[in-house]
Amino acid sequence: MQQENSRRSNRERSDTTRAAILDAARGLFVTRGYADTSTPDIVAAAGLTRGALYHHFEDKKALFRAVAEREAGAVAISIEQATANDLTPRDALKVGARAYFDAMREPGRIRLLLLDGPAVLGKQEMAAIDAANAQRTLEQGIAEAMAPAVPGPERLSAMASLLSAAFDRAALDIADGASAELYAETIGTLIDRLVSA
Repeated sequence: MQQENSRRSNRERSDTTRAAILDAARGLFVTRGYADTSTPDIVAAAGLTRGALYHHFEDKKALFRAVAEREAGAVAISIEQATANDLTPRDALKVGARAYFDAMREPGRIRLLLLDGPAVLGKQEMAAIDAANAQRTLEQGIAEAMAPAVPGPERLSAMASLLSAAFDRAALDIADGASAELYAETIGTLIDRLVSA
């Protein structure tokens, strides 16, 4: 029993350390950008040692990847929570789009996921992060809204990718001051046309 408590305690300490590193890195990546953030800056902000950082992350890029994955996961959770009610598949896509716009208003998230993410990790790696999070639910939503005339997997993936790109562009424009309501309505029209095609 004591050994189990000790393992749990070690795991909790490790999880706390990892979270502190991620939080510190996120703050610096948002305020300074990836290129202008060093690992000594991160460990100083976290109040830890470089050894602690490298115990959890291979390098700064791996740390950035973990920050991006956590952000993408938070966006996916926001969308899933907003669409958990009894909605038609079409309405769930529209509500999910609004939830995405709301989730992307979190300070720094646009920079991490839409600007620095592709520059640091590359388009393919960011696409893989998205695929593990919101992309999968978007594909499922499109398939449900188009049933029974569901396109093949490749076409469905292409549809989700293009719609996701529209969401991202809208989020960027909203961050620059465009009307969130106008973009949500316009995305709703695109969804209607897409799933009715």
